Amino acid sequence: MVDDEEKHEKTKREHMETENLKEILGVVSSEVPALIKSILASVFSEEAGKSMGKAAAAYYKELKEGGLPEQVAVKLTEDYMRTFTSIGDMLRSGGRMKWSEDTGVHVGEEIEKKIREKLDKKKQEKEEEEE
Repeated sequence: MVDDEEKHEKTKREHMETENLKEILGVVSSEVPALIKSILASVFSEEAGKSMGKAAAAYYKELKEGGLPEQVAVKLTEDYMRTFTSIGDMLRSGGRMKWSEDTGVHVGEEIEKKIREKLDKKKQEKEEEEE
């Protein structure tokens, strides 16, 4: 009899784990694309473009005022702007490019936060339905 109860409990736990996994994957599949879309929108917005232009101009101006020759200042400013476009390319490619460990950690934390929020919301809704 104990074996039957243990088997029943094990089956019940496995079913719950499967349901939890389905929920998590559902949240991930809906939240990750939305998160990437949001990031892309913020990086490629008109406001972001203006900010990048101002940053590049300020960077160039500081280099020139620091006494660097024109060619060197232009080259360093191009490299500086390339950093922004590289980030944009990486985001557009859906993360297929190599990210630094630090970047991956931040993105992973944001995804985890969104998953937890969705799971908490679903759990709360279930509890309200059961009441």
